[in-house]
Amino acid sequence: MEQLQSEWWRNGIIYQVYPRSFLDSNNDGIGDLNGITSKLPYIKSLGVDAVWLSPFFKSPMADFGYDVSDYRDVDPMFGDMKDFDRLIEEAHDNGLKVIIDQVYSHTSDQHAWFEESRQSRDNPKADWYVWVDTLPDGNPPNNWVSVFGGSSWKWDTRRKQYYLHNFLTEQPDLNVHNPEVQDQLLSDLRFWLDRGVDGFRLDAINFCCHNPSLADNPAKFDTLEGYGDKIPTNQYDYQWHVNDKTQPETERFLQRIREVLDEYPGTMAVGEIGDDNMIPTMTRYTTENRLHCAYSFELLSTDCDAPFIRRVVSDAKQLINEGWACWSIGNHDVPRVMTRWNKEDSPLALKEKRIALFWLMQFTLRGNTCIYQGEELGLDEAEIAFEDLQDPYGINLWPEFKGRDGCRTPMPWVASLPHAGFSSAKPWLPVPESHTARSVDVMEADRDSLLHRFRHLTEWKRAQPWLTLAELELTEDNPNVLTYIRTHNDDRYFVAINLSHETQTLQQRLQGEDLTPKGFAYTLHDGEVTLPAAGAMVIKIN
Repeated sequence: MEQLQSEWWRNGIIYQVYPRSFLDSNNDGIGDLNGITSKLPYIKSLGVDAVWLSPFFKSPMADFGYDVSDYRDVDPMFGDMKDFDRLIEEAHDNGLKVIIDQVYSHTSDQHAWFEESRQSRDNPKADWYVWVDTLPDGNPPNNWVSVFGGSSWKWDTRRKQYYLHNFLTEQPDLNVHNPEVQDQLLSDLRFWLDRGVDGFRLDAINFCCHNPSLADNPAKFDTLEGYGDKIPTNQYDYQWHVNDKTQPETERFLQRIREVLDEYPGTMAVGEIGDDNMIPTMTRYTTENRLHCAYSFELLSTDCDAPFIRRVVSDAKQLINEGWACWSIGNHDVPRVMTRWNKEDSPLALKEKRIALFWLMQFTLRGNTCIYQGEELGLDEAEIAFEDLQDPYGINLWPEFKGRDGCRTPMPWVASLPHAGFSSAKPWLPVPESHTARSVDVMEADRDSLLHRFRHLTEWKRAQPWLTLAELELTEDNPNVLTYIRTHNDDRYFVAINLSHETQTLQQRLQGEDLTPKGFAYTLHDGEVTLPAAGAMVIKIN
């Protein structure tokens, strides 16, 4: 029991807060730490275990905080260190763990380290970033492409060299091959641990190390005909990224991170993995005493039918059994689940039932769960006019890709207040009318709302201790229904999730204790299980 308490993250529910968009306490149109602190009782009421804060560090905000200019300070936009300390204290008083982002792949180009590094080739931090000479013809050393489009290399006139940036040009890549850089990052990790932080979400962690040979990335196809009618919008998608990220040196760095975390009992780290071979990478990163758990972009895609989910879970079997998965289906980088995983013309009632079904799926798979703010309200993806766009990713690739602003709009709290109670000033992104109609106060007043159903499901999950460690075995009774058996000691639990939009049947002669949460329909008669659209069943088998 003591081990399970210290490993709270194994079956925990993590609630992601995007600070800019949660609540504005000083009415400047931007959310802040004090706004988050004031809403900790609400977060606690959801039945979650931890709150993950997206970046609030000092930053010029070229990429909204993922371009850090000081790892040890709060950006004045969000408050100050006293505000953060108060947030930690009150979160702990509410029984909530606090997880914060750490960005080790890159910094801001305004970080003091980079400003020193770019001054010369022989200063103390000259090798803290990835610098390379030009080719004789003045071109970059290879064909590597930035995630945000264009070359990954930026020419610097002071050093007369290129620096690597896997993201924006304002986000130069740290040279994590350098032991001094690792030592500094680990020191910064301790800084936050000493302030009471319980865990870290490591952003784009597999981007930390590049192949020092600087070999080209291979093309996915020899000719454009290989793409058929699905020619990518982003240059990044034309390559297999085997040399610009996911190198063995990253795994050794993760072991060093784990050594520090092990000095602080009860702390954890979850890694964000974006890779061409995500599941094997996640498995390596969560074994051999590295990360505690990891999530990938597999379930952040547009696919959500049973065959796709079954394949992802099947591919992740080694991860599930030897490492640990964090099941994330929505966050600040992808369109909202309500829009992405529902048919546009589906009735609202069915859409809401499917959202609850996705939660049940996350809760009953082996691993922990990450929920993005507003998912408990069923917020849809916001349509943002081009003139209101803030995300450079979307601005660069408009109109085929509209960026990430549609999932980052302010949290709606009170329908009758300006900007749904987020702020009395004009918010940094507009609040859609469809979100105002689903404000927290509206959902609180409706006992049948999705918000109350989320609370019921988290309460149900807490009453099922077997979910933490039970092994998982996939079955395939109907291709449109995700089915699996969880086994713990001598107990067996059968789970069926109808991910289709139509009624489905299973041939199952089941006897046992019905553990299905309230609100999920099924019938069992003469060896046949009938599941309506968004239906589910959970049974402890005799």
